[in-house]
Amino acid sequence: MVARVRPSAFDGAPARRRRAIRQVAFASFIGTTVEWYDFFVYATAAALVFPRLFFPHFSALAGTLASFATFGVAFFARPVGGAFFGHFGDRIGRKTPLVTTLLLMGGATFLIGLLPTFAQIGVLAPVLLVALRCVQGFAVGGEWGGAILMAVEHSPAEDRAFYASWPQLGVPAGLVLSTAVFAAFSALPETQFFAWGWRVAFLLSIVLIVLGVFIRLRVAESPVFARVKDLGMQSRAPLLEVLRDHRNTVILAIGMVFVTISGFYVVTTFSLAYLTAQLGLPRNVGFVGNMLFSAAEAPSILIFARIADRVGKYRVAICSAWCQVVFSYPFFWLLSTRKPALIWLAMSVSAVTLGTLYGIMGALLSELFEARVRCSGISLGYQLAGMLGGAPAPIIATFLIHASGGSTWSVATYLAASSLITLVAIYLAVGRSRVAIAAEL
Repeated sequence: MVARVRPSAFDGAPARRRRAIRQVAFASFIGTTVEWYDFFVYATAAALVFPRLFFPHFSALAGTLASFATFGVAFFARPVGGAFFGHFGDRIGRKTPLVTTLLLMGGATFLIGLLPTFAQIGVLAPVLLVALRCVQGFAVGGEWGGAILMAVEHSPAEDRAFYASWPQLGVPAGLVLSTAVFAAFSALPETQFFAWGWRVAFLLSIVLIVLGVFIRLRVAESPVFARVKDLGMQSRAPLLEVLRDHRNTVILAIGMVFVTISGFYVVTTFSLAYLTAQLGLPRNVGFVGNMLFSAAEAPSILIFARIADRVGKYRVAICSAWCQVVFSYPFFWLLSTRKPALIWLAMSVSAVTLGTLYGIMGALLSELFEARVRCSGISLGYQLAGMLGGAPAPIIATFLIHASGGSTWSVATYLAASSLITLVAIYLAVGRSRVAIAAEL
């Protein structure tokens, strides 16, 4: 019996195909923006609010480290979410898990906004905080792979990096939204900000979730997965198949992503605490820096993804990773000047180097795995990089600063080493055979 194969999404009028991929790209962008808003609003609170409200009996250093630890636990839940939702992304489709992850993330974020503090319920407060943070990590772990593949597998080969960069825009958009909300409420008198102002940023999530779910329900399933399903080629156990047959590829994917996550959290999360706690600068210096980071990262993602489609994704990736290695030391020197203009310049330049690499990462990783296990493969590689690179980054950076007596050289070396890991992985990936995604349609 011959399987009945439905027409490819690329059959039909070019204008209709362009409208379809633009709709998918926009839906991916909106959905990831909502997810990352929720994720980053916690990161900002972990740097500025939670040490005081959930760890009040700790010293300033211990409270910050404990707060960053609750931030970090989500990265250990992310690979679990990536494996769980990656399995269903490869078994039943890329679209359905995306709606589920959005609802999970929004619910957890909303509940954090309602949590009693340590002063109200004691040690149960940080316990509940950690539990809800784990739900956030589980949800965002399942989000990234599906969102990327909806864009990658709908897009034509000549524009793949560009359309695959649209879900990545959710990171700067989510960061600027969360930072803007926190910045607005931090203008309140300090007692009001710590009493209820910080909660608003979490409670607003419910509005964004409704918008995100509505938009995601309107897009079509990935045409590549639809073909795999019609041919009856789904993997019965995609995660096990990835671990059995693609272990080296997963390790390579971890290295390729590494600095885009570790570097991001050093620049946007650790720097907030460093500027306020170590340098004694007002909170708004860091807030403005993060907003400028987002404003610079967003166009970098789109512009260099378009360039990558023309000159080659690996050429752009290698150049970006080298630039990040070189800029690691000047970044911290500029922060140490205590001059807001130079601090903002440092964060903006880092946004370009990190954003360029991050924008094309979805397309790079997707070409490493075949369609039947692609969602599991890229989700596992990306989320393990988050666990190994993102989770410990603010904690390691905070420890290094205090261990070195306030010197930033150790943290700069840590950032440069993370960049070198990614650079080596990209070089190794250049020589590997890659999947022609267009041939799978």
